[in-house]
Amino acid sequence: MSATTSVAASEARRPQPTPDPDSQGFWDATASGELRICRCRECRTWMHPPQEVCPQCANEVSFEPVPGTGIVYSFIIVRHPAVEGFEVPYVIAVTELDGTDGIRLSTRLVDVDPERVWIGMPVRVRIVDHPGGDFRVPVFAPAE
Repeated sequence: MSATTSVAASEARRPQPTPDPDSQGFWDATASGELRICRCRECRTWMHPPQEVCPQCANEVSFEPVPGTGIVYSFIIVRHPAVEGFEVPYVIAVTELDGTDGIRLSTRLVDVDPERVWIGMPVRVRIVDHPGGDFRVPVFAPAE
């Protein structure tokens, strides 16, 4: 089996998201190429992970677009294969999203040497196809 075939087979087994009623709006947005985060319609509180109702005022929530920029709040470099379907090394970053009052989203950080990632690094979202399924997922890359 060639290295290319091995990578393709590995990616085909990559774990897939499992939307539920609370997160469906997030996945609908990524399917359309957008990053949207759950927000209360009444008190305007942002929340992630999404909630069925606002934990602050118990009102309805919806998914609103966010700028898609932020900074690396924290990160790890995965050097040993822990999840099937990902070539090591790779970076998992906790990104603090601009314009969301401190909401943080954990995703892969792409297009950067793992040794060059730093806390506070400006990043920008990309919505990409997720191998092995029909989902599109947010990843972040260094902001240009």
